[in-house]
Amino acid sequence: MTDIGDTIPDVALTRPDGSEVRASDYAGKTWVLYFYPKDDTTGCTKQAQEFSAQLAAFDAAGVSVLGVSKDPPKKHIKFIEKYGLTVPLASDAETDGLAEAMGVWIEKSMYGKKYMGMDRSTFLVGKDGKVARVWRKVKVAGHIDDVLAAAKAL
Repeated sequence: MTDIGDTIPDVALTRPDGSEVRASDYAGKTWVLYFYPKDDTTGCTKQAQEFSAQLAAFDAAGVSVLGVSKDPPKKHIKFIEKYGLTVPLASDAETDGLAEAMGVWIEKSMYGKKYMGMDRSTFLVGKDGKVARVWRKVKVAGHIDDVLAAAKAL
């Protein structure tokens, strides 16, 4: 499980346009990596909209943002277009991908049924490539403001 002081594994993710993105692409930069369960669901939509709304503030602070789910790139394209999202998204569809490596692909339970799902988590990574802050089991309300404040404080 990735924690403060760790580096983000350099696992390839797929952008909606089919290109790859990796942690190493952010070398020497401060960035936010957030994991969310599923495109076009209430909480995930609100989170992506809020990151999109604050993207200029993150950019002004010199901080990049990347949202990741298990959804395929084509679904990301529909999600982006439907809501006019500007926050960059990537797909982690591999079974042994980044989510598993970071400990955010976890066993969940709903109505007594167990299943694997994404733990809504956010990681703030400093210019040194090390995780500076971790938010797990994120509640969307107010979260993006907290992340922006922490990023500005780095």
